[in-house]
Amino acid sequence: MKKKRHLLFWILFPIGWSIITALLVFYFDLANGPIVFFILELVLLVAFFIARVLFRDRKILIRLLTWVSFIALTVAFVSLSTPTTVRKSAAYYSNPEVINEVLELNEGKVKGFYNQDKTVRVYAGIPYARAERWKLPQTYTWDNVIDGRYFGPRSMQPISSSVTNTLVDIYSEKGWHPNYQMQPLQEMSEDSLYLNIWRPNTDQTNLPILVYIHGGSLTTGASSYENYNGESMAKTGVIMITIQYRLNIFGYFAHPDLKVESLAETGNATTGNYGLLDQIFALKWINDNADNIGGDKNNITIAGESAGSSSVSAICASPLAKNLFKRAIGESSSLIVKHAPHTYRSMDEAYQVSRNIMKEFNCKTIDELRKVPAEKLVNTKYKNPSMMLDGYALTKDPYQVYLDGENNEEALLNGYNVKEADAFVVPTFLFSPTNKSNAKGRLIDYFGSEYGQKIYDLYKDKIEENAFEAFNEIISVYWFIQPHHSWSNMAKNNNIPVYRYQFTKENGYHGTYHSGEMPYCYGNLKLSGKTFAYDESDYKLEKTMLTYWSNFAKTGNPNGEGLPTWDEYTSNGQVMELGEHVGPFEDKYLALYDLIDGYIDKQIASM
Repeated sequence: MKKKRHLLFWILFPIGWSIITALLVFYFDLANGPIVFFILELVLLVAFFIARVLFRDRKILIRLLTWVSFIALTVAFVSLSTPTTVRKSAAYYSNPEVINEVLELNEGKVKGFYNQDKTVRVYAGIPYARAERWKLPQTYTWDNVIDGRYFGPRSMQPISSSVTNTLVDIYSEKGWHPNYQMQPLQEMSEDSLYLNIWRPNTDQTNLPILVYIHGGSLTTGASSYENYNGESMAKTGVIMITIQYRLNIFGYFAHPDLKVESLAETGNATTGNYGLLDQIFALKWINDNADNIGGDKNNITIAGESAGSSSVSAICASPLAKNLFKRAIGESSSLIVKHAPHTYRSMDEAYQVSRNIMKEFNCKTIDELRKVPAEKLVNTKYKNPSMMLDGYALTKDPYQVYLDGENNEEALLNGYNVKEADAFVVPTFLFSPTNKSNAKGRLIDYFGSEYGQKIYDLYKDKIEENAFEAFNEIISVYWFIQPHHSWSNMAKNNNIPVYRYQFTKENGYHGTYHSGEMPYCYGNLKLSGKTFAYDESDYKLEKTMLTYWSNFAKTGNPNGEGLPTWDEYTSNGQVMELGEHVGPFEDKYLALYDLIDGYIDKQIASM
């Protein structure tokens, strides 16, 4: 009996210990916390294995104590293995060389640093405005010299789970690439209206300026992410500036009392678009300081991706932004459509959300809600991911602005990726993937019986072949691609040069998912932390796209010597393919655009 028990121990315990070890090793990679706890857990696992072997014949209390000690210490290490919060450095090498000369701006002074090869001057963490909760941004000045080696704190936002984020990476990578280096979190604050400047290390003046607005569904994100670091763009002769703005409940909360308050204090009755007003204020600041940074205020291009692109389209439609910029780049989102599928809502809907939030925090007045700590307020269960027609930042629906020929940009470069919606659709149906039997029902749920059936009929063959991919493609077109088709046509109707693209480059990471194009067009594949995902073809495309974006920022035309010709969009069913092939590409969604237009018209008629 004793021999049998020993045999079972030597079979079962190593197997169980190996499984526990594998799970914990996997978890500590997901957690992205301080590596010291991962090392301590490995030591604990070895010690636990040795102790169980040595104490295998001891009294049950001793064996139980071994287990209890192991479990208690593991729980402690797991709970402590969370990312630390830090002041994020804007330098990608240690001990960056500080620039001797101080940058003098209208509002104060900044001490910057050089990039590693001294071809670019960097000035990070510059406050362009002061934010007071649910008030218009205000001018900010300072007396001390700002240390431009660090980004400012990111705007208040819910902290997403590191475990969830890493699982998403594993899904994107279609594999596991362990990385036990700590991934700290950037500090957060309501005081978050900062911008960052990368400029060529030259005495040349009147340089073109590219202003980038980050994405994140208007609820998350920061101006410091590596995908749109400005160093590579600055090396092409363009000043690149990334800006932050208020997010979620701090940036897009609307309430009628705030509109009354704004009218009394500023003479402008507005509420709800505080994040958008921050972006426009930043543009004014950049115009006012263009000479100080060696830029040309008459040659400013605004750019953004996802919610940043929606913001770009809103700025193109805002009377407040008239003459503050010259050109626009929009990647993967647009409000220039009859009925925007996301990032835009009615004031009535916004007011209802605000009433729900007031109840949630047991507040009867705005003053009471202003006293709720930001750390509590940011975790409201009611989302604020949308701009609205406030009568001040937006005096007309953006689509109507284009119909009336009153949009602000003089040239437009815009486009989308092939699998835009996968990152949103897949989690929604994670435990019930779309297949041939449920695809039709899901289309009817989205588009109603009439247009759901019509879209199903159009895609029937593709659904039979691969229902999962066909359904995701349809939603990608509805949410992202058709709005860009509309934006392109509306701008073209107003005699504006339009350059439209479709990003088709697959790789070992995000590929053609939402945001997959960003590290290419801003030259940051090597900073992405996913170098395993890219090969020579990716770096070749990166150089091409970076040059296209730079040329457009300089002249309003992406074309240049040595580049495949990018024809101006002419509504002829062709877009520019940016992928393994770079050149004209037949738009395959024209029939689906027509059905989506019909569906939107029916929606509008029923309102």
